[in-house]
Formats: sequence, C-alpha cells, structure tokens
Amino acid sequence: MTIRPSVQTSRWLAYALVAAGALLMLAPFYVMFVFATQSRTDIFSVPPPLWFGDDLLANLRLLGERIPFWRSVGWSLYVALMSTALTLLFCAMGGYAFAMFEFRFKRPLFALVLGTMLLPSFMSMIPSFMVMDLLGWIDEPRALYLPGAANAFGIFLMRQYVRSAVPRELIEAARMDGCGEFGLFVRIVLPLLKPALGTLGLISFIGSWNNFVGPLIVLRSPEHFTLPLALRLLQNPVDTEWGALIAGAAVATLPLIALFMLASRQLIAGLTAGAVK
Repeated sequence: MTIRPSVQTSRWLAYALVAAGALLMLAPFYVMFVFATQSRTDIFSVPPPLWFGDDLLANLRLLGERIPFWRSVGWSLYVALMSTALTLLFCAMGGYAFAMFEFRFKRPLFALVLGTMLLPSFMSMIPSFMVMDLLGWIDEPRALYLPGAANAFGIFLMRQYVRSAVPRELIEAARMDGCGEFGLFVRIVLPLLKPALGTLGLISFIGSWNNFVGPLIVLRSPEHFTLPLALRLLQNPVDTEWGALIAGAAVATLPLIALFMLASRQLIAGLTAGAVK
C-alpha cells in the first residue's frame, strides 16, 4: 500500500521549493549590491567577497567623475515618467474605443494593431531613426517617449480589460444622464481600470527605464544620455572601473525594486483579471 504524504508535509515541501527558487533569483541582486561596495581589486580576488565592503562612497564618487551620472538618472526618470503617463493615456483611450465603440474597419484596424506585435524590434531601428531625423528630434529626449506612447500591447491589454470590467449598461446609463464622452471616460471608465493601469504603468516604466537601444539610436550628447547608455561609457577594453560600474547598476536597480514592491499586488490583479469569476 502506497503511503501518501500528509497535507502538512506537502505544504512544507512547496514552501521549501518556493524559498529555494526565491533565493536563486535573489542571488544575483545580492552579489551586485555586495560588489557595489568593493574596489576593483577586491572584486577580482579569489575567492570573491561575499559580504559588504567599505568602498561604496569611493565608487559613487568615481562614478560622478567619469560620467554625468546623476544627470543621467534625472533624464532616465524624466523619460520613464513621460513614457508611462503618455502610454497610460493613449492606450486607455485606444482600448476603450476598440472595446466600446462601433465604427467602420474596426476589426481590420485592431488586427493591424496586433500585427505590429509580430514584427521584430530590430526591424524598426532604421525607419525610427529616419523619422526622428526628419522631425529634427535627434538628440532630443522626446524621441524616446512620444513614438511608442500608443503601443500595441498596451492597447490590447486595456481593450481586454475594458471588455471584462466595464459594463455596457453603465456606459449607456451615464450617456442617458447627459454625461459627455470625455467626462464619461475620465469619471467612470478610468476609475474602473486601476488594476490594468497599474499593470501597464509598471511594465511601461520598467521598459523605458531599462531601454538601451532606443537612446543608442537617437541620442548623441553625453549630457542627454539616459542611465543605461551612460553606464556603458564606463566600459573600455583596458581600464574599466568595475566597482563604479556595478555601483551605478545597483543605484539604477533600486527604483525598480521599490516600484515593484509597491505595485506588485496591482500587477498581479491586472494580469489575472478575467481569469476567474
């Protein structure tokens, strides 16, 4: 006769498995923060240090001397916030329109929007540069957040959420009460979209904050570089200050960790909306 493990044993095994997976995923972050406090010599010592050192301030000072680090942090924050705000606005409007309005060529237009998600991102590099050059936006931060404000993924996510969370009867009742379309969208629809807006906002902010290829294509002046591009300036074949570089990467990671901790519940609620009744 096969002896089945008790429910409590199975639960502890599940906890142990989850804990092991969490430790495995957190290990690179721990190593990064430890190396951010070490000098270049200590980082390459054998065995490598596994506890925090005393060189964090020296690494940050060296970081500020080699590159305009804090200016780049400001540019990254500005671009990420603008990109997130515009993405939430335009994608919410687009998703609401595709979900609640009937107009000619609605299905072909939505299929065209989804079709853009099938194109590899590298195919748009040269056309994007040509358009930005034609508009005179080369070396301008606006070239990083305006072109992708109404992206296909955001429109699709908002359209699916509007269809599942916003009753048509509520929209019709508001119209019968004399509410205009803009007031209806702002006062009734947007409050119902908070989980999806939180999810899309978090994804947009992280994508913009970590974006390397976009700034590499359109930015020219180091004074306008965002953080990933500025940190790349520290790398060279003969004299890379790895302590300063890792310290910069650690500082760049802190806002994302804080944002995820604050918005993780909103992210899960938005991604699982409609999965269960």
